[in-house]
Amino acid sequence: MRRDHAGHASRADRTSHAGHGDHGSPAPAAAAPALSRRMVFLVVFLPFALGHYLSTLMRMINATLAPDLTAALALTPGQLGLLTSAFFFAFALAQLPVGVALDRWGPARVQLPMLVIAALGALAFAGGRDFAQLLVARAVIGLGVGGCFMAAVKALSTWVTPARLPSVQGYLIAVGGLGAASATLPVRIVLEHSNWRSLFIGLASALMFTAALIRLLAPPQAATVQRQPLRAAMAEICRHPSFREAAQLVLVPHMVFFGIQGLWLGRWLGDVAHYSEDQVSWLLYVGMGAVIAGAIAVGMITEWAGRRGVRPVRVAAAGVALFILVQAGLVCGWRPGYALLAVLFTLVGTVTGIEYTMVAQGLPGRLTGRAATCLNLLIFLGAFAVQAGFGLVLDCWRPNGHGQYPAQAYQAGFALLVALQVPGLAWYGWRRWRRPARSGRMDHHPATSTR
Repeated sequence: MRRDHAGHASRADRTSHAGHGDHGSPAPAAAAPALSRRMVFLVVFLPFALGHYLSTLMRMINATLAPDLTAALALTPGQLGLLTSAFFFAFALAQLPVGVALDRWGPARVQLPMLVIAALGALAFAGGRDFAQLLVARAVIGLGVGGCFMAAVKALSTWVTPARLPSVQGYLIAVGGLGAASATLPVRIVLEHSNWRSLFIGLASALMFTAALIRLLAPPQAATVQRQPLRAAMAEICRHPSFREAAQLVLVPHMVFFGIQGLWLGRWLGDVAHYSEDQVSWLLYVGMGAVIAGAIAVGMITEWAGRRGVRPVRVAAAGVALFILVQAGLVCGWRPGYALLAVLFTLVGTVTGIEYTMVAQGLPGRLTGRAATCLNLLIFLGAFAVQAGFGLVLDCWRPNGHGQYPAQAYQAGFALLVALQVPGLAWYGWRRWRRPARSGRMDHHPATSTR
């Protein structure tokens, strides 16, 4: 992290110069005060990572609550998918406004009102009495936590040198994996002693505590002086080679990972593999442990590869290929490995988080907030479509007397998802075969120039 105060300029300083260099001489900007690695962990990483932890927990919790919600409200798969995916839709709507706010006012000032909104949504969910009320409350939660991950990315990109970003962002994603793990077996244990309404009241309190923690601990960040119009900034982002490369290769797999992991993987284990609810909760818990390990491993591998001149996109391509192979196993119904396939889905799927590293390293610092949230907008809109659409595919079959859908229904859904992901990987391979990778395209990014 930021240790060479004289030898290396901080990311905040580079951001200030990058933001004004397009218009002539760099405008003077207030230098951010130096922080030790320990202080960066305590006042930057820890509070923002706690927000991401809660955001992921709220996103994943319906996978565990699905049987309770279905029993309480007599939901069809289509309704369950819509209820759960409402989080993604509202989360996606928040992305562009949050990106502008993060670049303009900084993550600490943005997170306080957003987390308060999420807490109000959690309270509304706890008090909801019908499908419509829970649907609105779930959307409000998604809206409120819509800035958690991006605020953390923005804060870390300010206080951590770009060469260290892959591993630090890997730790951040691992904290999200811990939140997802907490939404599985621990939630099932809590439900044995309480109910889901009381659980959401407790989550609302945790969101309020995190908001206060971020507001009190996070160091101030200089406001961005430049006022580039949103449309112009979005056009610049979408034209940038690093953004387009990340989107073409990893975007659809990331949508699938979020959409399936957050609901249908657990239902597949119950309906097709015929595991009990406790066994499903345990396997989801193990899978979330795999997310933690996978996120840390992806960050370390990406950083190790970068030191040897290997671009993150090549790591991403290998990971996406493995992820598609795992899904092919789901399509084929690889019977000896149902549990293994579920864990591999979450383990290998964490490679999709490499998108954020590619964007953070490749784009100018003045655009990192809006670029990352633009990416999130596309990911969560796609996750909404995947999660809701998968339920509609299942609705084409009739359930048995226990409300379980046949293996053919899930195989059709997974086959459709694989067909959507293959073109991006094929396009990357075709471009690489037709025009071999040009050495040095990423070499001028801060990640390699500051090693």
